[in-house]
Amino acid sequence: ALPIASVALLFALVAGCVQYQARPLNPETAAAALSARSLDDPGLHRFLAQNLGRDFTPWPPASWNFDTLTWVAFYYQPSLDVARAQWDEARAALQTASARPNPTLTVTPGYDTNSSGISPWFPAIGLDFLIETAGKRGHRMDAARLAAEAARLDVLTSAWAVRSELREALIELSAAERRLALVDQQIALRQQAAALLEQRLKAGAASAVELSATRQALLRAEAAAAETRRQAPLARIRVAQALGEPAAGLAGLKFDDALALPAPALSAEQLEAARRLALQSRADVLGALARYEASQAQLQLEIARQVPDLQLGPGYQYDLGENKWSLALGAELPVFQHNQGPIAEAEARRREAAAQFTATQARAIAAIDAAVAARAAATGQLEHLRRLDSELADRAAMVQARLAAGDTDQVEATSAQIELADGELALVDAEAGAASAAGQLEDALQVPFRNLDAVLNPVRGTVATTSP
Repeated sequence: ALPIASVALLFALVAGCVQYQARPLNPETAAAALSARSLDDPGLHRFLAQNLGRDFTPWPPASWNFDTLTWVAFYYQPSLDVARAQWDEARAALQTASARPNPTLTVTPGYDTNSSGISPWFPAIGLDFLIETAGKRGHRMDAARLAAEAARLDVLTSAWAVRSELREALIELSAAERRLALVDQQIALRQQAAALLEQRLKAGAASAVELSATRQALLRAEAAAAETRRQAPLARIRVAQALGEPAAGLAGLKFDDALALPAPALSAEQLEAARRLALQSRADVLGALARYEASQAQLQLEIARQVPDLQLGPGYQYDLGENKWSLALGAELPVFQHNQGPIAEAEARRREAAAQFTATQARAIAAIDAAVAARAAATGQLEHLRRLDSELADRAAMVQARLAAGDTDQVEATSAQIELADGELALVDAEAGAASAAGQLEDALQVPFRNLDAVLNPVRGTVATTSP
């Protein structure tokens, strides 16, 4: 009866176990799901309305701005899903760390071939309980909890990287689209200038050198135009990659001009305060700090393992008609080593984590300083080119007025228009640089995201990359 009861207990314990569920990935299904992503998805609509506090009627919007597209990327971007899955894994490790060791059941049947008149059986049952000492379980849980916190902060670090990549892609797209209109205008003006010089050359009023220089300038402009036409669709593809969308889904969509992104105007005192705050609150800095604290908890765990755990083993034996009870107490004897190796490894990992924290803060300081310097330089260049563009516009208007009055010819008027077009192209580049520098400063200071829970756990439909 005793063995039967033991088997029944074993089956009862197994019945409560988690059962494996296969979820095979199908490349064809996954690719189809990615290709089906679009900006008119109803789940995306609900996600944006909830996190941006807007109705979004009609849906989808006629035009998309950077703030809205950032949340689209938070919803769709696969790299964020990877970071979230790693966070889930770290949280599962905390469950593992908090688990208490199960007891071990030992059943030992015995049979006496020499017994006479008495039951020849003398079965024995033993239980072995592991009792952890010196707070090992608490230290193990602390290390796992801090590792999970570091993984959570890694999600936010990835979100900042996604936001930065999206901003740069939108700036590149806006600049490319504005250059397209300007280079076409520039080519038309240079073609006009070349035609006028050809007429002058025939009339003996211009030299072949002048015409050759004009034609060479036209060829350079046409080459620049070809490069701009190549860059514009690539920039749109880069936007799609930043969003986690197929490029075909963005065809025909209109985006707000990213070169007009507002740049925060910070005084020197505000900038210094923001700098101090960033060095204490950036997600990567806090993540490095959490990893250091986790390494400390791991070191405490290895030091605690110098104290042997206890093994408590109550037992029962039915010995030839007699009931016998026993209680065993065991512990590892620290004779040959006292866990020195794992302790030394844990100490080295703590030193590494401290160095990683220092390196992360140093990178943050360098990023902030570089962003401040880049923004100052870009702003100065932009102001200079705006003044120059205004002067070129005034000169072109003046030459046009002189042409109307008969005081100059069409060649000079066309040259003034070409100079203005060149200035406007340079201004576009300066505006793109200023917008990029402002974004780099925002990335370096990392004002915490609103609605952190939505960044960490976006609510959406079932992931379609797994086959049913």
